[in-house]
This record gives sequence, structure tokens and C-alpha cells, in this order.
Amino acid sequence: MSNPTTVRKIALGADHAGLELKQHILQYLRKQGLEVVDCGTHGPDPVDYPQFAAAVARQVAEGGCPRGIMIDGAGIGSCMAANKVAGVRAALCHDVSSARNSREHNDANVLTLGAGMVGRSLAEQIVDAWLAGECTADRHRRRVEMIGQIERGAPPTDAPRAVGVEGLSEEDLARVVARMAELRGATGAASCTEASCMFCRVCGETDPKRIRQLIDAGAHRIGHRPGQGSPPRELAQYIDHTLLRPDATAEDVRKLCVEAREYSFASVCLNPTYVKLAARELAGTPVKVCAVVGFPLGAHVADVKAMEARRAIREGATEIDMVINIGALKSGECDLVYRDILAVTDACIERRVVCKVIIETALLTDDEKAVACRLARKARADYVKTSTGFGPGGATAHDVALMAEAVRGTTMGVKASGGIRTLADARKLIEAGATRIGASASVKIMAEAQKEVTVSA
Repeated sequence: MSNPTTVRKIALGADHAGLELKQHILQYLRKQGLEVVDCGTHGPDPVDYPQFAAAVARQVAEGGCPRGIMIDGAGIGSCMAANKVAGVRAALCHDVSSARNSREHNDANVLTLGAGMVGRSLAEQIVDAWLAGECTADRHRRRVEMIGQIERGAPPTDAPRAVGVEGLSEEDLARVVARMAELRGATGAASCTEASCMFCRVCGETDPKRIRQLIDAGAHRIGHRPGQGSPPRELAQYIDHTLLRPDATAEDVRKLCVEAREYSFASVCLNPTYVKLAARELAGTPVKVCAVVGFPLGAHVADVKAMEARRAIREGATEIDMVINIGALKSGECDLVYRDILAVTDACIERRVVCKVIIETALLTDDEKAVACRLARKARADYVKTSTGFGPGGATAHDVALMAEAVRGTTMGVKASGGIRTLADARKLIEAGATRIGASASVKIMAEAQKEVTVSA
């Protein structure tokens, strides 16, 4: 544990969606020498989260444990349920900052986590920050007492105060100024943070994943501003411009980046050794840097894949394409394959990096393809991808349609790659359900699209 804490006993609970993360946190806390009261659930069968959230909350409210942690799929419902128990101040936290704030400002005594929102490593960091934080400032302690008065049915004793600069401390002012500067800077960037999306429209016009999310949410039309290029540019947003040849040079990578900027491709996809170079070349552009992991065989052990992903992310990768352990899948070792994928998706989730899972369809039966997609879905990957391009076959419309069906009802995309050499190839796969195309023939495909537009005009 990175910070000391006086808390030595913790109530811990979860529903079926949070069970796996609960078991991990249970072992993590016990390794720190803390006593853990396990309030369940203890098996994978579907259960109702309110009963376990209430069990954790009662342990805290009745004095059995000074703090409690409850985990479900999103953390929202458990937070609501726990806060119905008198004396409990439950806080849902998805990052270290909110965990620290919930303790220092609100004296939260129950932490709720969403297993579908945070990976194991980030969950550890959140727990550390939450256990170490203390509510000591007088103004925060006064406000926490006001929360207690409301809970007891009495109006807060302090009269409402006018909000103004004169009521802020120097610390508060510095924090406001820093936040305003952060948001102001985000509005001029090629992409923005979730918190600043209300201030700009960049993501909705340049990020295909955001566009899909908007459409899924019910939008029927997306605005298109003048100067964004001709219609073929919309096709470019489906394409990861790819260079994975073992003999690729630094000059080849620079040329790849020039082409990616020119055509506004979604990303460049390359081997990890060139991530730092590509990140420099593409700085200030909307083109993302994608690194392959466990490439091309997928036979690396999970820890090595996770380390490779983290290194690529540190050096500038904003997307990771990882290859599953194909042999393990064909051997029926689904748990090994799941943990193999999870090791990489955890690394990506920690840094909000997109993760695509390559299943190498040409080596799998249709049943195995469906299983691979379900495992990637369970591990919270962002995409499933057909091929490395180094296997015995590439993307087919049949495989793309099968994969699209396997992830239907989620926000996951399907990336088709391998053997895509013409505009007709790309269109066929997009029609089958592909939301991203990986191709080394990207420029040729765009030239075909541009020629088609010119002829029709």
C-alpha cells in the first residue's frame, strides 16, 4: 500500500458482476495486513446487489468495521443502496482523484467500485488513496456534519451562504484557476477529456467511436462543418494505416505518418519499437498511434503482454492491438485466454487507451471465433479484430458478420484486417459490420475512393 492508514479492518462485498474484482481486492488488502470481513457474494450465480451493499453498510454503521468497500458492475446501484443506511456516506469512485476527494472533503466511509469501469491495478490505487485520506479541514468537517443533520431530519444549522470569490480559500482559488486552464487548453486540442466535452465539438467530428456512441444513444444526424474534406475522408476514419513489416525502417514510419496526416486516417498501426517516433510525428493531429502487442503469434505469457502494452502506452500509444493465445483457445483453456486478454485490457483501462483483441480468424472454427469474442467482451475490450495479416488468411465478410453478432448490444467495434487491398474489399467488410479497417494498402484504397468521387462529379 502506497500510503499508511490507521484503518485495520474493512467490510468487503460484491454482487456477481463484482466478484472477480472483490476476490482480487480481498487478497490485496490481506497482503497489507488488514482484517477483511467478507460480506459475499461467494459464487458466480446472479444475485441482487442491494443485499450485499446493505450488509457492507451495516457493518460500518453499526461499528463492526470503520470502513467498507462494495463492488458491482458499475458501482452506482450499490452506492445508492449503501447510502440508505443511516450513518453511511458512500462514494462511487472511478479514479484516484475522486477517491481522495471523497475522503478529504466528504469523510466517505463506504467506497463503491464498478468492476466494468476500472481494472485491477487502478482499483488498487483507488483503494490506497481512499484508505489513506482523512477529513481534517474544518470547513469540510462542518459540511459533513450538515449531511448528518439532514439525515436526522433536521435542517442544516448554518444559514446558506452567498457563493463568491471572497468565500474561497487560496487553495480553492488555485484549484479553480488550474481547472479552468485545463479546460481552456482542451478546447483547442485535437481531442478532449470527458470532463471538457461540453466545451467543444471536436470528438464528435473526428473520433469514429464517439460518433457511433452518439448514434447508439439516438442521434439521427451528425453535424459536418465545411473544410473537413470530401466524402472519401469519412471512409478514412474507418482505417488504421498499417506498417508491420519486420524490415520497416524509421524513414518508412515517417512516410506512414505523413500519409496518415494527409488522408486523416484513424490511426497508424505499427510495431512497439516505433511508437515513440510515430507519437512525435503525429503530435497535434487527430491521428492516433496504435501499437501491436504479443505480435504476431500471441504466444507470449500474459505478464509480458501487459508489460509490453504499458511500455507502448508510456511512449505515446493511444490504442493497443493485442493477439490472443490462439493455442490456448483451441485447447479449450478459456480461463487462460480470458486472463491473457484481461492483463492487457486492464493496462489499457488504467490509461483510457483503446484495446483491440486480434483473434486470428483463419485459424479458428466459427464456434471458437464466437468464444473468443465473448471472452474479449467479458474482459472489457473495445474491439475484436480478425487477423494479424501474418496468418494463413485475412478478413472475410462471413467472419466480420459473425463477430459483429457476437458483440451485438455492446459498444464494442469490429476491426477487419488482413488481405484488404481494394475499395470494394473495404466496403464489403464495412457492410458486413466492420467499424474499423486495418490495411497496408490504405493509400491505394483512398485513391480509388477519390477517383470514384471525381468521376461521379
